[in-house]
Amino acid sequence: MSLLELIESKRAHIARYSSENGMLGERSLLDSQTSWIKRPKGKDMKNLLAALKQFEDIEIKASSFDFISIPENVSVDFSDFTSLARILKSLTFIELKTCNQKRVTTPDFKNFFFAITENEIVASELLGDRHIVVLHNKITGDKLVTTIPEIINRANSENWQLSVSLGSIKV
Repeated sequence: MSLLELIESKRAHIARYSSENGMLGERSLLDSQTSWIKRPKGKDMKNLLAALKQFEDIEIKASSFDFISIPENVSVDFSDFTSLARILKSLTFIELKTCNQKRVTTPDFKNFFFAITENEIVASELLGDRHIVVLHNKITGDKLVTTIPEIINRANSENWQLSVSLGSIKV
């Protein structure tokens, strides 16, 4: 597959995905961010990802979210694989996009320029309404809860890139 074909296939995939889901509308901001925890690390993260895979057949990367929102009445022990299975469906995975761009002056985040990774797109597809994106303007304090499909539907432009990590030159 050529590079141009790869880019075109990504564009076609995103266009198809965003139109399938349609505009979900603006969601009300989370009642309280006190229910947010930073994504777990180490063994706890491995347990969470393994539980998603085993019990829901969902395979996502740790980098596809920054926080998890846990309902008040739910207790989470990431070291207890069995208890994770019981509460997985109550967790909301949150990707936070922070803005300090002076050109972003309205609560709808018009003119906010940022990147969405492939891992975030995949998590959004697999988790559905359990994956949200919170846009936060550090200058104005505004917050907007949205989703990847909503963001794609609002995008004025899309610039695809391929990120790479170079290895040694092979001779």
